[in-house]
Amino acid sequence: MIIKNIEAKIRLATIVSVGSLLTALIIVGMNCFYAFRLVSNAQKSIYLLDNNIPILARQTDIQMNRPAEYRAHVDLFHSLFFSLTPDDKFMEYQMKKAMYLIDESGMQQYNDLKEKGFFNSILSSSSVLTLQTDSIALDMPHKYFRYYGKLKIDRRSSTVVRSLVTEGYLKDIPRSDNNPHGVLITNWKTLENKDLQDVEKNSF
Repeated sequence: MIIKNIEAKIRLATIVSVGSLLTALIIVGMNCFYAFRLVSNAQKSIYLLDNNIPILARQTDIQMNRPAEYRAHVDLFHSLFFSLTPDDKFMEYQMKKAMYLIDESGMQQYNDLKEKGFFNSILSSSSVLTLQTDSIALDMPHKYFRYYGKLKIDRRSSTVVRSLVTEGYLKDIPRSDNNPHGVLITNWKTLENKDLQDVEKNSF
């Protein structure tokens, strides 16, 4: 009888010890989790000084504003690539800036246009190209975009308006001075580039 009581007490003590250990581990785990969340939230908070008065500013989640940044990036690239003036130095400058925003598919299209004499025709006809963005459709899960715009080509003899439709994919990369949105356009293709209207100018 005494031995059974001793065994029962040992079993009870073991259960209590194991239970206490598990409870302690759970409490420690919960404390670590809440401490991590507090630190993470604190890192999203910064204080700005306004006349020596600290003002709390909250840092927004980068993904919350990503669609707007993607559209701004696509719009910026197309503006750099297609809005041109009859100045070879300016065109080189625009293309150099544009190439920071796109992969080799951009350089390939640039070389194709160069071989076809596109840039020389701008110089010889004193054309001014202005691009107007109509809309940019985004497929966020696949990071795919389709760009819709109108390209106005103002020549000495006429004004041509073309519809421009392109597509491509978006890849996140580290931000830099040359690529402030931290996005790279990949597999860029022109789907449509056709004349909508061609208006002759008066010669007198």
